[in-house]
This record gives sequence, structure tokens and C-alpha cells, in this order.
Amino acid sequence: MYKTFFSFCLFLSTLTLSGCFFSGSEVQRWQLAPQGATSFSLSRDGRFAIVSAVEQGIALWDLHQNKKLADFGSQDQHHSTVVSSHISDNKRFAITATAQNFAIWDLGWSQAQGLWSIDDATIRDVAIANNGDDILLALSNGKALFINISTGRRLEFLAHKEKVNSVALSPNGRYALSGGNDHNGYLWDTRTGQILYRFPHKSRITRVALQRDGKFALTADGTNDVFIWDLTNGKKVSELDITLRQQTLSSARFSDDGSMIATGTPSRRVELWQTSDGKNMGSWKAEPQQDTRPATAVVYDVAISPTGNVISGSSSGFAQAWSTD
Repeated sequence: MYKTFFSFCLFLSTLTLSGCFFSGSEVQRWQLAPQGATSFSLSRDGRFAIVSAVEQGIALWDLHQNKKLADFGSQDQHHSTVVSSHISDNKRFAITATAQNFAIWDLGWSQAQGLWSIDDATIRDVAIANNGDDILLALSNGKALFINISTGRRLEFLAHKEKVNSVALSPNGRYALSGGNDHNGYLWDTRTGQILYRFPHKSRITRVALQRDGKFALTADGTNDVFIWDLTNGKKVSELDITLRQQTLSSARFSDDGSMIATGTPSRRVELWQTSDGKNMGSWKAEPQQDTRPATAVVYDVAISPTGNVISGSSSGFAQAWSTD
């Protein structure tokens, strides 16, 4: 039955160029921010979520229990809008950021570790390592900034010539991946700043992602070029088989073993791909925010659960679980 339905979807996609969405494959939905979210991050396994909203501030949720674990409130005294966040690979720490400052949270104790400000640029993306000390910022001034909070050590990565849009950090904090408006992605060593690989594109890079064991990297630009790279040799493994025009990614995450990658877009699309050849394994549409026009949602984050479901979190304030069976 699945093979027949999937074949029909491929046929319909060919005719309409609009894709076929498995709308009946949603298995669970959580409404975490009824008025919408400004930032939404999932843990690697899709169990926990950090959600930021103008009305409620920052909240930590356990999706398995459908329970709010903590209300962190506003990040700063000015109630600045949180625009980016990330949960560490081990689910212990999180970082949230406004345009001008960032906070680190100990999720085990549900408390803040501190608030830091950036004076010479705006923050565009963030990442945090498993130790809760190593953090990485994408900045509008063309810098990727690595900081160890405990020691105060700062490393400014200056290879980018324009805005840095997206960053990823290995769980141990040793390696960083950054992509920017200069059409380049770089894998680099956070101890030395040495470039290990350069990943060129024809337009600005909007999203990057690292596989947790360092097997693969993803770089995606503002057109349809989404490349998977082998980090043992820096060579291209595959390119995602995207059929729509001008599809950009707002989120991306590899499965634990690196065999699959889930992605989200600013236009509600949630998709699952095969790393080895870039083939599409499933497509869905995230729920838009209720009573809004146009009915749309930015997919801020995606994850792949231990059972193989794809989990998404979007600007509509909904988390959703999608089955690929």
C-alpha cells in the first residue's frame, strides 16, 4: 500500500511540480505557543523543546510528557525578542539569543548560567557544545565568533567576507561549520582557527549542519543547491533532489547515524532525505498559526526521533511528529 501511494505522489509531483505531502502521516501535535513563536529549538531526539514567544518569554517543554518543565521568562530586562536558539547534543544546555545578547541555560537545573552582550554586530545564529561552555555565534559583521564562557577565550574566525548566516558546532566544541553571504562554507578548528575545508556555492549560504560524529556536513544556499559533504576528504557526497524553484532551508539535522537528513523551510515544508544520493523520502506541511493570513509557518527546527519519526517546530507555535511508515 505504501509503495503504491508513494508512486502516486511521485507521479503527481511530476505533473504539478508542487510535491505530494503526506498530510495523513502526522502522528502527534503539541501547541506550545498559541500566539506564535519567534524561536523554536528541539533536542537531537525531538523530546525537548525551547520555545520563545513575545507573550510568554522562553519556556522549556518535554514533548514526551506534554509538559512544560520551566518558564524562563524574558531573556533581558528590555524583553528583547529571541531570534535564535540551540539545544546541546547531550540535551543538558541551551543557548538563546536576541540580536544583541545571548543567554546560556542549564536545562538540568532549569536555570540561567548568565547573559552576555555583543556590541559590534547583530547575532544571526548560535550553537552550543555539550560542555555548556563552548559557544559559536554567526555575526552580521562577517565574523564567526567562538567563545569559551568559563575561560573567556575568544576566537574570531575572519575567513568570511560578508555576513555569516548559519553556524554549527561539533558536540565536543572542537570543530565549527559556518556559512555566509560570501557564497562559502568553512569547516574550521576552534582551537587554532585553521580552515580544514572550504565548501563553495554560487549564491549566499543560508543554512549549515554537522552530523554529530563528524561524518558529514550540509551546506544550503539561497537557490536549490543543498550539498552533503564527506568530512573525511572534503568531497561532495550528494545533492538534495529538490524540484521546487528557489527553495531555501530554515533548518536541517542529520540522523544520528548520518544516513538521513531532515529539513524545514520558511514556507511550511518539512522533508526527509537520504544522505547517500539526496533522494526525497517524505514531505509534509507544518500547521500554520491559527486565524492568520497568509496561512504560513517558518520551520525553525527539525529532529529525527529514535523511532524514526520526524519532529518539527515552527513559528506557528506547534511541534509536530511525522511518520514515514
